[in-house]
Amino acid sequence: MSRCTVIGIGIDIEEVARVRDLVTRYGDRFITRLFTDGEADYCLRRRVPAQHLAARFSAKEAAMKALGTGRSQGVLWRDVEVVRRGGPPQLVLHGGARRRFDALGATGALLTMTHSRNLAIAQVTLLGR
Repeated sequence: MSRCTVIGIGIDIEEVARVRDLVTRYGDRFITRLFTDGEADYCLRRRVPAQHLAARFSAKEAAMKALGTGRSQGVLWRDVEVVRRGGPPQLVLHGGARRRFDALGATGALLTMTHSRNLAIAQVTLLGR
């Protein structure tokens, strides 16, 4: 097994009710501002979309913390994407998030996320050599 260095760690927790309220209040405007088409399609097909949206929202926040940017330095919500390709969820970084990832010398990102009826949590670890 090759050695990796931890470049950054981020964690976030979101209340499902808060995300549900944002969707109710702002509708498509909220969804299209924060989520890619693939993320929105996946979440909106679930039995309780707000739980899945909250988990992805939390993953985006955790990734921005791991990148050391928060919601600034040219990193947009949609620059951080959570995808599922027949296995566990993975991060795909675009635009400013990808540029920051490369500038940090990161070579990989580990994502874990979960949700309950009321809360969603995600943790991101950036790895480098």
